[in-house]
Amino acid sequence: MMKQKYEPLFKSFTFGNGVELKNRVVLAPMTNFASNPDGTVSDDEVAYYERRSDGVGMVVTACTYATPNGKGFPGEFAADSDDMIPSLRRLASAIKEQGSKAILQIFHGGRECPSELVNGDVVSASNIPSEGEGKPVPRELTSEEIESIVRDFGEATRRAIEAGYDGVEIHGANGYLIQQFFSPHANRREDKWGGSLEKRMAFPLAVVDSVQKAVAEHGDESFIVGYRFSPEEPETPGITMADTLALVDALSEKDLDYLHVSLMDFWSEARRGVEDKRSRIELIQERVGKKVPVIGVGSIYTADDAVKAMESGVPLIALGRELIIDPDWVKKIKEGREDEIVTSIDKSKQKELVVPDALWNAIVNSPGWFPGV
Repeated sequence: MMKQKYEPLFKSFTFGNGVELKNRVVLAPMTNFASNPDGTVSDDEVAYYERRSDGVGMVVTACTYATPNGKGFPGEFAADSDDMIPSLRRLASAIKEQGSKAILQIFHGGRECPSELVNGDVVSASNIPSEGEGKPVPRELTSEEIESIVRDFGEATRRAIEAGYDGVEIHGANGYLIQQFFSPHANRREDKWGGSLEKRMAFPLAVVDSVQKAVAEHGDESFIVGYRFSPEEPETPGITMADTLALVDALSEKDLDYLHVSLMDFWSEARRGVEDKRSRIELIQERVGKKVPVIGVGSIYTADDAVKAMESGVPLIALGRELIIDPDWVKKIKEGREDEIVTSIDKSKQKELVVPDALWNAIVNSPGWFPGV
């Protein structure tokens, strides 16, 4: 029997468009490096999602690139041409057959793309490399190319609709192209796509418009559109909490179905831009939570962690690493076995956990990323 205190996690949730999730738990998008070299979804990848899709209410896939020169990882699957629709459909079907909503995360890696994956054509808002050793100097995109990439996000959305997804998540987080346009570090442009805070928002908002236009033309109201963002950047200049509150204000006017905050730690506090000691999540929830549902994430491992996170006011909780560590997390809470939840990776259990080789190697060779490593 499930304990009463965990009931908030299992209440159904209805988006503004009327679509209902069976519970409040979301599988966070996690790159798995396991797709085929031609950009199609692999058997290993499908098995990985099947193993994790039955308990949660919604699955957000690893990011897929909308433009050929947007490929950010080896073993990343593609949504950049109609040839990929059967591959995309295969993954959507596998997730939905387990009883979860399937959300395709769409992205462009920008200056974070390894040059060998994009034939050397690393692009960004400006020709400013990421901080760090040996980072490529990106080529500044022309206005025509920017408009083309905006359209590509709409086309990737159309493919998601044709492939049977329940929605898309626009990946505006983790330092990739959409965030690069919003960042004063990456974006030094002086045209309509950069300069002031408002102009740095132009590309993210244009992508939202393009995606929503594709939904209006090819889908219907039941198709979910979310947007993921990282609240701050460590660089100087970089995105501050004040910048992000301005961005979420603008996004909250866009009739999106949800906003998804990307954080390593749910309760982390703002670095700069606000004089407020509450967590970033609480600041964002207070600012826009009445207008648009917010998904919180970050180092939630136990059932009690999740219930405490919901006390922040956010209606949905995403788990990434924990659902790799214990794919039966939701089931165990539901059955009153929350004390059996595993919270650190068991290095002998790759096969049982159904984790593809490349992702497993990344986990076990990255100390500090996962508990137990």
